[in-house]
Parts: sequence; structure tokens; C-alpha cells
Amino acid sequence: MSDRTILHVDMDAFFVSVELLRRPELRGRPVVVGGSGPRGVVAAASYEARSYGVFSAMPSARARRLCPDAVFLPGDHAHYSAVSARVMDIFGSVTPLVEPLSLDEAFLDVTGARRLQGDGPTIAHALRARVLAEEDLTCSVGVAPVKFLAKLATGAAKPRPSRTGPQPGPGVSVVRPGDELTFLHPLPVGALWGVGPATLARLERYGIRTVGDLAELPLPTLEGAVGRAHGRHLHDLARGIDARDVEPDLAPKSISHEETYPTDRFDLSELRREAVRMADAVADRLRAHGGRAKTVTIKVRFSDFRTITRSVTLDEPVGSGPSVARAAKDLLARVDLGPGVRLLGVGVSGLDGTATPAGRQLTLLDESVDPTATDGAGGAWGAATGAIDRVRARYGAEAVVPATLAGPTGIRVRRRGDQQWGPDQAPPPGGARR
Repeated sequence: MSDRTILHVDMDAFFVSVELLRRPELRGRPVVVGGSGPRGVVAAASYEARSYGVFSAMPSARARRLCPDAVFLPGDHAHYSAVSARVMDIFGSVTPLVEPLSLDEAFLDVTGARRLQGDGPTIAHALRARVLAEEDLTCSVGVAPVKFLAKLATGAAKPRPSRTGPQPGPGVSVVRPGDELTFLHPLPVGALWGVGPATLARLERYGIRTVGDLAELPLPTLEGAVGRAHGRHLHDLARGIDARDVEPDLAPKSISHEETYPTDRFDLSELRREAVRMADAVADRLRAHGGRAKTVTIKVRFSDFRTITRSVTLDEPVGSGPSVARAAKDLLARVDLGPGVRLLGVGVSGLDGTATPAGRQLTLLDESVDPTATDGAGGAWGAATGAIDRVRARYGAEAVVPATLAGPTGIRVRRRGDQQWGPDQAPPPGGARR
């Protein structure tokens, strides 16, 4: 078994807890953060709301039925990101090996910190105390020799929902070296990473109910049931084996933005403008990560919830909003909008981590000849993109925008987190059927 010490830290009801710092009068009441409209989704629920069966990713309409007295608050992604950055700085003061999983969750490898700061549980308790003292927020910590066991342990450390507020959990849960299988084997097999509904159904046909049952299943039988690679993965996890390192500064594999509309959209020209807005936001984040992307994808969900994706892999990586938008609009033009569009998304993948001219092979028609064909890697449009980034960094995202984003009602830009949890209210009439 590993001799490493890994912490998994998960903030407790993070979005709601941050909101309650701004709205202390709501403490003790069922509070939900997310989209409040009929197509909204729950982003987070207080422990009081959870006691009614309200959980993240649940449709807001269902949450209202389960808990009619719930207070719905709109999400504020920018504020949560700012608080998250401060929390991550606290983690980084403990060890440089911090792997954020989301705004409210991270792995820390504290193996090298043990000599100065104590053993894993000692570090975990001290970390919780610092987060509480500096941010007035609580977190739960799992401690184990490997990543996936640390994450499982966090669940045992969490508070429990109740109508009167969270019932405190231990805060820190520890899986000590040598106790891995004692902790792991009684758990339901669905607790393992990679065991979704389909895999669970296959395993249950073999009488597998617990992780211990899975550990006793011969590897060839397991591979026959779920496939060779997946079978080997589950075989290792059932034995407490997880060789993955904590990876700080892990580059994203894809970047995307999507939005659910209050009413279905049918008008191509309107959706093309939406694609430009999303492409501009995606490209901005892409350049912030210092990369470009080879593949552009659109996601379309129709009124009947049927969802399609369409992708194109480009000859050269792109990094500018116009380049991503051009590809997205071309893909959108080939989609039948007749059923009505409930959701539209634009994303990029195949990130190469290179945003400089040295990382790009020049083409016969370079950007100095045709600025509209370039993507921010250099040359005419590249210089413009760099200037736009500097202006936005100083004056905000609305300082410079594509012309199509400006209209009679002002400028609309897409920021990270906008409409992440669905719409709050219907937009002004135009382009959508009522």
C-alpha cells in the first residue's frame, strides 16, 4: 500500500454557505442556490433543504414541490470564484501539491509536510480551523494513503441534513495505512469511481453488492462483464490501489459554455448571435489557460429533451473568439431547428497548450494577408486579440465586444457561470415562440 498522505477537502454546502455570509437572516431556513425559473436547476441546497430531499442537479420545479418554503437565490459564480481562490490559497500554504476538482473541492498531497506540520489528521484539523477562522466557512476532510479512498472518507466526515439545521459530522475522517480494505470492502459497490447505473446492473447479475464482493471476483470474469480496461480499473480500486498522483495546475481537457433558455428558440439568426457570445467567452477562457484548441463542438437540446452534439476538427488550432464562432455557426447552420432549441452550448477541446506563433505552422494564407482567417496565434488578428485581452483585463469584459453583441438594450456578454443553473425568468419577446 502507499505511504503517501492524501487529503480530500470538500467545502460544506459551499454556494449556500457563501450566500449565508451575505444573508445571515436566512440562517436556519431551507435555502437553494440555482435557477429559479421553470427550467432552472439546483446548484446547491442548505442542509435544511436537503432534509426535504432537495439536492444539487435537481430541477428547481421539483425542489419547489418538495420544499415549498425554500428560499431560492440566484447563483453568483464570480463571487464564489473569488472566495474559492482564497480558500485554495489556504490549501496552497499547506502544500504546493493542490489539485482543485471544482470551486469547492480539492486533493492535497501533504506527504512532504508531515515532518513540519504533523501527521495527516493533524494537518486536516488545522486546515479546517484555518478555513473557519479566515473565511467563516466549514469544510470536511478525508485522509487516506490514496486519492479515491480520501474522497470516500470525506463522505463519512460530512454533516447530516435535518429540518433544524446541519447535524455536525466528525469533520475529519481517516483511513489509516493498513486499514484500507477494512474501510473499503463493506461499502456498496456503487461507491467506486466508474460504477454508474449500467455497470452496477451488470455487476449485480453476478451477485456483486459490496466492494468486498467485487474484490473476490476473478479478474477475467470482471473483464468479461464490463470490459478489459474498466475491469482492470475496478479490480485495482476494490483492492485499494490508486497510483494517481495529486496533479497541481492540471490543464483542462475542454472548455465550454451552455445556456438553457426560458422558452424554446427557433430563429437561426438569434441563435447565431448566441453562438458568438458563447464562443467569445470560451475563447477568452481558452487564452487565459495559455492554449488553443483543435476541435469546436456545439451542443443542442431540443424541446423534447433530445440532445445532439456536432463537432469539427480544424486544420489548425484556434484561440480567438471569431475563429471559434465561425466554426460554431457553421455547425449550427446544419441543425434542423424546427423542434425548438431548449439549450445551446459551444465548447472547444483538443487543447494544445500553445498560444504562441512558435507553436503554429504557418499557412500559405497567413493572417497578415487575411485577418479573418486567424485565431490569435500571431499576426494581424493575433495582435488585435492580445490588445482586446489587455483592455478587458483593465476595464472589464464589456469594454470590447464583437459588434453582434451590441444591441438596442445594451451589450450582453457571457461570463463564466452565467445561466449555469438555468434561466431565472423569461427574456423579452423576440425570436421565441410563446
